[in-house]
Amino acid sequence: MAQFNRNQSTPCRVSDENKTESVGFRLMEFSASREVQTVHAAFLSVVYLAAVTGNLLIIVLTTLDAHLQTPMYFFLRNLSFLDFCYISVTVPKSIVNSFTHDSSISFSGCALQVFFFMDLASTEVAILTVMSYDRYVAICRPLHYEAIMGRGACVRMMAASWLSGVVSGLMHVAATFSLPFCGSNRVHQFFCDIPQLLSLLDSKVIINEVRIMVFITCLVIICFVLITLSYVYIFSAILRIPSKEARSKTFSTCIPHLVVVTLFLISGSIDYVKPISSSPSSLDFFLPVFYTVVPPTLNPIIYSLRNRDIKAALGRQCVRKTN
Repeated sequence: MAQFNRNQSTPCRVSDENKTESVGFRLMEFSASREVQTVHAAFLSVVYLAAVTGNLLIIVLTTLDAHLQTPMYFFLRNLSFLDFCYISVTVPKSIVNSFTHDSSISFSGCALQVFFFMDLASTEVAILTVMSYDRYVAICRPLHYEAIMGRGACVRMMAASWLSGVVSGLMHVAATFSLPFCGSNRVHQFFCDIPQLLSLLDSKVIINEVRIMVFITCLVIICFVLITLSYVYIFSAILRIPSKEARSKTFSTCIPHLVVVTLFLISGSIDYVKPISSSPSSLDFFLPVFYTVVPPTLNPIIYSLRNRDIKAALGRQCVRKTN
């Protein structure tokens, strides 16, 4: 693996237009071996294609099938579109870098990657929270479901979720890329991740970005608490259902969602609140995989293979194509 070297120098980014305005970074290479790099790129390509195919399939099914025009699948369609974009922000660049054995990324490219990554990650937290609320209303307050989760309410919740992501992305980019990058230009990560970028800055000037990270993390914790409370009520209601088949069906739609939420939020929170290290470990490299690559890849598998409605919709679409 490429070693993190603070002595590798690159010019500081300064405000003078005659100076270097766009300072390039070098992302971490998976291995110094070209053969291993190629294998790594091929593996990531398979994972990426699987994630893209699965999420696009859910988008198509929940759009075309008349039986899937409910709030639950409206939110799932948004989540799948978001996951398609989310994994496309980081993985394709890593694949290209591994195939070409060129780990460079421009200053503007890094800033854009940070913006879209933080935008989509924050939006995903909001959507997952909304989805848990939808399941809570559907299971614990079924008689009021249509009144509470009307089309207008669903659209407003989605609009608020996407807007919160844009605000988060802008805050992180403004706080981080307005600071001078001096010394090393090597980012110890396969994409431009905020914690590793902060390790390239003077600790005395990163207070604003740290405050934003703490603020966003607090919001994430609040979302996680709300999701947990929703599922406490949900599981309490499920256990009171007399029909074993009904309990099984309800659990099958809730437990996968809870697993993905827990994996995504806990891994991301750990990475963003742990102390910034000048000597990153293997954990610093692999931990982001659990909140960048795993959720967008697992979501379509969980929601298609474990969801009877999705499988039935796929069957109907296949029959329609053959007729």
